[in-house]
Order: sequence, then C-alpha cells, then structure tokens
Amino acid sequence: MRFLFKLAFCAALALSATAASAHDYEKGSIFLDHPWSRATPHGATVGAGYVVIQNKGPSPDRLIGASAEVAGRVEIHEMAMELGIMKMRPLPRGLEIKARATATLKPGGYHIMLMDLKRALKEGEHFKGTLVFEKAGTIEVEFTVEGMGTQPNKRGH
Repeated sequence: MRFLFKLAFCAALALSATAASAHDYEKGSIFLDHPWSRATPHGATVGAGYVVIQNKGPSPDRLIGASAEVAGRVEIHEMAMELGIMKMRPLPRGLEIKARATATLKPGGYHIMLMDLKRALKEGEHFKGTLVFEKAGTIEVEFTVEGMGTQPNKRGH
C-alpha cells in the first residue's frame, strides 16, 4: 500500500511539473507554444527569445514586433548561411506565418532579438513580453529562461 501511495505521489508531482512548465497562448488564429529564452552570462547586453508560432487560420499573418520587460529594444531577426558564413539580420517587415502553417523561432534560425538587456537572464526565471501580429494583434506572453546550451529538440518542443 505504501508503495502505491509513493507511486501515485510521484506521478502527481510529474504531472504538476509538466503542467507548470508547459505554457501556451492563443489569440485569433495564432497559437504560441512555450516562449523561452536562454540564460545569459553576467554583463551580456543581448539575448534571444524563441517560440513556436502556429497559424490555424485560412490567411497568412505576420509577426511585426515584440517587446520584453528585460530589454530596452527588441527586433525580429533571422540567422542564415550566406556564402558559407552565418549572418544575422533584422527582418524590417517582420516574419510571415503562412495560413495553416507553423513557424519555429529557434537558435540558429528566426528569433526575437533582445537588445540592451537590463540584467542577465538566469535559468529558471520568467519575464514578461509581448508579440505583435499584423492581424491577431498583441499577445502578452511570459518567457521561461532555460540553460545556456538548451536546444529545442532537447526540451521536448
């Protein structure tokens, strides 16, 4: 009997940890899955935010802006290989999310550039932000700060 109680208790803890760590947002046809960021070293002035954006609607939408309480300035960026060199650049028109499609913002690709950081981002903390879409409008989110080396496939997303 004691074993079953311990087993049930451990299962309840695992489920509550999963529920607490999984966070998503929805507005209009836009669904956001688990906004996150990586921890930054002390003194860093830049960081990045990541999220999976799903457009469930029949027409495209566009991520046109963002803000974060931890950054003085935020831009939508892409990283891409050009002639064998990895380059990062802002997307002045934002990022289109095609109808009934998914855009994954992740390390080494599209991302939310957090500039003029007000403080270091520490693993385990959260910070508030907003994502602005051309059609869906503004969506308030909370980013989870994960370890410096975290990769999307190692997080289960």
